[in-house]
Amino acid sequence: EVQLVESGGGLVQAGGSLRLSCAASGFTFDDYAIGWFRQAPGKEREGVSCISSSDGSTYYADSVKGRFTISSDNAKNTVYLQMNSLKPEDTAVYYCAAEPWGSCRSGFGSWGQGTQVTVSS
Repeated sequence: EVQLVESGGGLVQAGGSLRLSCAASGFTFDDYAIGWFRQAPGKEREGVSCISSSDGSTYYADSVKGRFTISSDNAKNTVYLQMNSLKPEDTAVYYCAAEPWGSCRSGFGSWGQGTQVTVSS
């Protein structure tokens, strides 16, 4: 069974940085797609970033392009989301999701519990 655990959220002032971690288990980490999503109260879930091990492709929503960086450490079965120049509109619960043997264009069948990110102005 795929298990995903997010960590690294917290409270930060605008302009600050946070690094989120998604620790994964239950699948071979050499062939996967892992995406980061976020959801603020009253809003739809939004795709933020994604990384695919099949071709090393990474993707970013326009709203975070140039500020966020996704990366992976296969030895630790962990994907990271480095968030710089944070804005109040980045405030949300952030989730990671995985699709073994999938791509960033496929659906994500496994989800973590989420970690809260709050950016103060």
